[in-house]
Amino acid sequence: MPSLAQSLTALLVSEHAALLRRTTRIVGSLTAAEDVVQRLWLKVQQIEDAAVRNPRAYLFRLASNLAIDHRRAEAARQRIQARAETYLWGPIGAASAEASVIDRQALARVLDALEVLPDPGRTMFRLNRFEDKRIVDIAALYGVSTTTVENHLRRVLAQLRIARETS
Repeated sequence: MPSLAQSLTALLVSEHAALLRRTTRIVGSLTAAEDVVQRLWLKVQQIEDAAVRNPRAYLFRLASNLAIDHRRAEAARQRIQARAETYLWGPIGAASAEASVIDRQALARVLDALEVLPDPGRTMFRLNRFEDKRIVDIAALYGVSTTTVENHLRRVLAQLRIARETS
């Protein structure tokens, strides 16, 4: 006597087109429905023998449940992705005029502070941040160690941070 898994697998093969139609209606896409039917096949392989009065109805109920789970998971994934994009990038065009003015003022303070910083820190910072020069190359240019360049950059960044935060 064939096991339940074997008979459900045979039924799945014979009802494949009907299962695809059912799951496509639920998930809204043939590609996603094919994934659901594939997961159904895997699930059927793991079913242990049990008393099932109507194997066809049981198989279609499993398919529907997997399709609903897929739809819910996809909706949750889209919500999470939208939230993550909002946190990362913020709503596009949502910056208020006041926030834009505050940001421009902070940028002006930072640029003014950069102009009055003593050399060689100011020049090292410009080379590193604006001209993409590596710290090793800047150290060779000035004839100093990379640690010295890093210390200059650290001091410049600290002074610029203070200038940015001062209102």
